[in-house]
Amino acid sequence: MIKILFVCHGNICRSPMAEFVMKDIVQKHHRERNFEIASAATSREELGNPVYPPARRKLLEHGIRCDGKTARQMTLEDYHYYDMIILMDNNNMKNAKRIITNDTDNKLSLLMSYTPEGGTVSDPWYTRDFDRAYTDIEKGCRALFDYLCK
Repeated sequence: MIKILFVCHGNICRSPMAEFVMKDIVQKHHRERNFEIASAATSREELGNPVYPPARRKLLEHGIRCDGKTARQMTLEDYHYYDMIILMDNNNMKNAKRIITNDTDNKLSLLMSYTPEGGTVSDPWYTRDFDRAYTDIEKGCRALFDYLCK
């Protein structure tokens, strides 16, 4: 089983979108038993809050539900538990490294690094562009799935 943790700043937009998009991809390929997927934040700002309404609506537009998801912070224990920690941007990477101190097992990567274009997923909290964030997240999750299921 591959255990994946998606991480962004607050765990209310990008990382829960990635969590539930990836779960949807895995389910559609009948590979649920091969994956454990979750998400978390690098900050404490949104702890306990649900997925941000525009992010939730964007997921629902694609038939994906995220009921019951609330924000939580990534921990050092997560680093030891998960096989992969997938981050949305370079700031998330820097903050995750503060939490874990040292990525000795090379578990940290950017979601978009699995796509030919590379780059990062822009934060729709600031850009208000949930369409672009969803498109990037879906592309990244599909590329990650393909990479893991070769």
